[in-house]
Amino acid sequence: MRFRSLSLLFLAFLPLLLNAQMNPIKFERYKLPNGLTVILHEDHSTPIVVVSVLYHVGTKNEKPGLSGFAHFFEHLLFEGSDNIGRGEFDKYLKAAGGTNNAYTMQDRTYYYEIVPSNQLPLALWLESERMLHAKVDAKGVETQRQVVKEERRQRTDNQPYGKIVEEIMSRAFKVHPYKTTPIGSMADLDAAKEIDYVNFYHDFYLPDNAVLTLAGDLTPAQIKPIIEKYFATIPKSSKPIFRPTVVEPPLGQEVRDTVYDKVQLPAVIAAYRSPAENSDDYYAMTMLNTILAEGESSRIYKSIVDEQQLAVAAGSFSFPLEDPGITIAFGIANLGVDPQKLENAINAQIEKVKTELISEKEFQKLRNQIESNLVNKNASVQGIAQNLAVFETHYGDANLINTEINKYLKVTREDLQRVAKKYFDKNNRVLLYWLPKAQ
Repeated sequence: MRFRSLSLLFLAFLPLLLNAQMNPIKFERYKLPNGLTVILHEDHSTPIVVVSVLYHVGTKNEKPGLSGFAHFFEHLLFEGSDNIGRGEFDKYLKAAGGTNNAYTMQDRTYYYEIVPSNQLPLALWLESERMLHAKVDAKGVETQRQVVKEERRQRTDNQPYGKIVEEIMSRAFKVHPYKTTPIGSMADLDAAKEIDYVNFYHDFYLPDNAVLTLAGDLTPAQIKPIIEKYFATIPKSSKPIFRPTVVEPPLGQEVRDTVYDKVQLPAVIAAYRSPAENSDDYYAMTMLNTILAEGESSRIYKSIVDEQQLAVAAGSFSFPLEDPGITIAFGIANLGVDPQKLENAINAQIEKVKTELISEKEFQKLRNQIESNLVNKNASVQGIAQNLAVFETHYGDANLINTEINKYLKVTREDLQRVAKKYFDKNNRVLLYWLPKAQ
């Protein structure tokens, strides 16, 4: 009883605690004449700086027959440049006590370095080399082609349930480039010629298609001349940057299918076409996913894993995509459980958010979870750098890092029910049974 009382007391005061933590994140934003957007966030609490460059290019920008290119370039652009020897990119950073990484999504490719603040010029030089002088040649292409193939084997082809997203997207989208996933097709990468890779680099790795973000132990007045030195002379695009305008038509009816895989337990995956990330409905959908399957106290997890013991795992999540995307709810069945029974149990929880308003108590818990998640996203300079870049690129407003919470707080219980009715429609979903090959 005492633990329960303390837990309720903590929940009651959590909004106050979170508001105390969510101090405005200060930053400066400006543009160079070549179109490069620069964002600076000063924080002297630790002697490190994050240097990141977000390129507005992902799976969505790939042309037919060139799938996987955006992700491939994430690998290729660590090869080196005209002034950096092949394979020496990481050596420079390691010698300076820094680290680096990158990732690719449907709408963006993001590179970053974390370095001691006295090595900030090095990180800026490395990123300017990536933007202007990257090595895009036959040797680098072949080297990274083998790396990407191995990554696909490990993370997709030979991973239990590894192809779920790929199979979902290919059924949920027929004309939009979202029908392919970032890992792409190995056949396309094999068939592409060197000129295809060169053209992709020159089409998208441009200052006016990028946001350079620095966050950490820096002084803007001192760092601006160095940014100018390394980036101001890089030429901007000489033609419009390709952005697909295709609109995916509604599914119109439920798409059901069965996939057989090397797995031990069946899974049921329900994927609904969902709103774009810059829409009000997206925020409501994110909150619905939190209610349904974020954490062990969520509805789907509690019902089908804990109470009915129909599944060993369950979840629900949305892809944050610029164009209307997808929301996935799934369950991995317990041994001997009929997938139809699992599907019925998932459907029951989805129908419940459509037909019943959530209680005030659950709604307050939900808002607390959302606020906590937002605080955690900005708990490090690395998170701040990424969020500033993403908000600037996809929303045109870096200050959403401070105001996004208002978009969640304005969502009502009625909005949650309305959005559930609108999108959680069987005619708006792909439903897959993922079964062991033995069946």
